[in-house]
Amino acid sequence: MTFFPRWLAAGLLAALLAASGPAWAQSTTAAATPAADSSAPLDPEVTVPALRARLDKIPETVERNEDITAFVTETQDIVTLAQRFVASRSGPLADLNARLGELGTAPPKGTAEDPDITRQRTALEKERNALDADIRLARLVSVDAQQRASDLRSQRRALFEARLLERSHSPLSGAFWRSIAAAWPADSDRLKSFATEVRTGASTALRGEHGGMVVAVLVGALLLAFVGTWAAEHALTQLASRVFPKGRLRRSLLALSTVVMTVFVVGLAAQWAWQSLQDAGDWGPMALRLGDAVARFALFVGFVIGLGRALLAQRRPSWRLPPMADGMAARMAFFPWLIAGVGTLSWLTTQVNTIMDASLAATVLTHAASALTLTALTAIMVMRLRLPEADLGTADTGKPADAKRTESPADAAEPLPERPLWVGLLTGGVAAVLIAICVLVAIGYVSLASFIASQLVWTGVVAAAAYLLFKFFDDLAMALLSSRSNVGQRLQKSLNVAPTTLDQAAVVLSGVLRVTLFFYLVIALLAPLGTTPDELFQRSGQVGASLKVGQFELVPGALLGALGVLVIGFIALRLFKRWLDNSYLPSTTLEPGMRSSLTTLLGYVGGILVIASALSALGIGVERIAWVASALSVGIGFGLQAIVQNFISGLILLAERPVKVGDWVVLGTAEGDVRRINVRATEIQLGDRSTLIVPNSEFITKTVRNMTLANAEGRVLIRLPMPLTTDANRAREVLLAACSAHDGILPTPAPSVMLDGIENGFLIFQVIAYVQSPRLAGGVRSDLLFSMLDGLKQADLPLVAYAAPPAPQPTVPGEPPPVTAALPPAA
Repeated sequence: MTFFPRWLAAGLLAALLAASGPAWAQSTTAAATPAADSSAPLDPEVTVPALRARLDKIPETVERNEDITAFVTETQDIVTLAQRFVASRSGPLADLNARLGELGTAPPKGTAEDPDITRQRTALEKERNALDADIRLARLVSVDAQQRASDLRSQRRALFEARLLERSHSPLSGAFWRSIAAAWPADSDRLKSFATEVRTGASTALRGEHGGMVVAVLVGALLLAFVGTWAAEHALTQLASRVFPKGRLRRSLLALSTVVMTVFVVGLAAQWAWQSLQDAGDWGPMALRLGDAVARFALFVGFVIGLGRALLAQRRPSWRLPPMADGMAARMAFFPWLIAGVGTLSWLTTQVNTIMDASLAATVLTHAASALTLTALTAIMVMRLRLPEADLGTADTGKPADAKRTESPADAAEPLPERPLWVGLLTGGVAAVLIAICVLVAIGYVSLASFIASQLVWTGVVAAAAYLLFKFFDDLAMALLSSRSNVGQRLQKSLNVAPTTLDQAAVVLSGVLRVTLFFYLVIALLAPLGTTPDELFQRSGQVGASLKVGQFELVPGALLGALGVLVIGFIALRLFKRWLDNSYLPSTTLEPGMRSSLTTLLGYVGGILVIASALSALGIGVERIAWVASALSVGIGFGLQAIVQNFISGLILLAERPVKVGDWVVLGTAEGDVRRINVRATEIQLGDRSTLIVPNSEFITKTVRNMTLANAEGRVLIRLPMPLTTDANRAREVLLAACSAHDGILPTPAPSVMLDGIENGFLIFQVIAYVQSPRLAGGVRSDLLFSMLDGLKQADLPLVAYAAPPAPQPTVPGEPPPVTAALPPAA
């Protein structure tokens, strides 16, 4: 029973080597069990009977875990071939159906038909039915193979759990060692034969005809593995400082590139060395299996070393991702090598036991040694991670220990910050698990202890890789969409997107990427017992294929498609609106208010079309949308009446345009400029620069005065009382001269001065003039009053000496009351 390959698979998964994960798992199982070899070449033409025959050869019940793995691989091959068969026949079946559709249906009995057409229809129907039957049988074979694989996996998990909970003799008892001594002769013979194969292969490779070349290749592989990784890391650092984008993304991208490059270089060196040894030597089957496994395991070694060097960044403190002091990074620098070495030894012993089919006693001893070794390694790491006071101060303040000695006494007397609570809880939990492992080994549950120990180290490696990937995804999202990044600033200029919108989009993108990564990490950590890497990837693919929630089936591909439709659709809509505002509408004769209303209305229509397209891409058809609308009708009828009324009123305002952006309106006692017409309400800017938000229904159901709907000109009205003895014609000339002298008065219509009548013994002169906008009427009226009073004074035309309060005059809403002038009583 092997535990470390699962750990290796999880590490590779966290390193984003998902593409090579299934192939690695498949090659591992194929190398481990030659009993059921599915790599034999197949016939070019696969038939349904042949696939059924291969499926029938797979037993329904298997006792060995290795055989189950091989048979599961065989079922997967059958499923792939069956699906390929169905795909290759679907096109011809569609062509036959189209040809039959062109011939039409058979006429009723007693009706004459051309014999050639009847003969062609009969032949096509026969061919179509045969092809359709083959497709149905192939699909049935695929379903049966998937069911057979599911049953075999269930058996494998049952065997795994049974062996995992199997209790053996305690290593503290004499029976444990006596069983090992009794099994030693047989194990020794197997080990000697295995060692003989290894020595024979190595001696023939190193001392044969191409021995010198093999030695040179081995030396070159070692140089590539050690010197090559150092040179690649140094080159990546130089490249990052010159080419990589500035900001946080540069650090995380360098760390991720370091891991990938280390895995690639180490894996290349291992494959190069093993291929040279394999070609030049005479290796036995067991030695070949071990060599293939070691070459693949080198990927895990490179991953652990590269991940440690990327996160610790001992030679590049400013590039370090985790908030770690330099002293702590120096103390932890050898742990990646230690983890790789201990992992290699534990995995190698387990692999040798599996390959040479060692006895149960040897397997139990190997598991006990592996559990205790991994426990000791984890305990040492936990103890080293506990920061002493000096390092705590360095980590928190960012100052070296020597610098702290020169601080002021007040600063030196400050207490060091306490360690976070979660760190203490995590350390205590790990310590409890380590104690539990030792207890399980002592009482005889060696397999369970070895499994828990490997799971613990596995979790640590996956957590480190998750930290790196989370940082990278967050930095990537911020670099792509943040308003402070170069790309974000370009988006602001090209799409006219608000900075806050870009920042929100960056946070959302980072969250989506992190949740997606966390989903796969949880699958890896919480996989059922006995799940192998290939099943892990298959299950993740099945979960990612569809998720049914009630009557709706959510497919990740459809979700991504719908998200893409939303993003692309709204970007295209924004570009279209910007083109309308900046290019097309200014070239038309439409006024600015009409342009704004038209752009807003088209934006609403386009938004509805984009959302409908996204729902269609998600698989929600029009009938389901109608069902949702009918379900919401009750709520709309009772609680959403005002919202729906305002929404419809907003559409009416945009369509009929009784009020448009830029108009000066009077609604009740409020008057101001219309600044924006939204879906629910309209924004009106009042004279004091405040904004009045009015529901759209107010403009439809109430009386509204639009000062600028048909005519944008404003009127100035001034009423002046003068004595009965006043020379009316001369006064008229003075008032008209004041109007003509003002630049704000329009020449057409020309200003006019009328004698409105006699009130309370006084002549009432009424002056009417027009300005370009009602918004200018107040200021122009004030200027005219100053000019008129000065002109009347210079012309020796006094106003009334005493005037009683005039009778109230009717006023028009939205205009200021008429202006009257009076002098105090004469002395």
